Amino acid sequence: MELAFSGELWFWRGPAPWHFVTVPDEESELLESISAMVTYGWGVVPVAARIGDSAWQTSLWPKNGGYIVPVKTWVRKAESLDVGDVVDVRLTVRA
Repeated sequence: MELAFSGELWFWRGPAPWHFVTVPDEESELLESISAMVTYGWGVVPVAARIGDSAWQTSLWPKNGGYIVPVKTWVRKAESLDVGDVVDVRLTVRA
């Protein structure tokens, strides 16, 4: 499954701070429909992600009935991204 969407980069200031993009509701519903077949635990969904020219392997985290994409520091630096920027995200679900 391949998905493409735009979303705002946001920061979670928790015990382990991280940056994320929220997967829109429609795409989250599609992911939920296959999550049982691909998750390796805790409801996470393994994906290949791409923003701009930066590509990486990660897992979508379940949150509030949807999913969020963790965006690594090197990706934010390479793409000159900051909190509040709207980014185009491409995901390929890995089985």
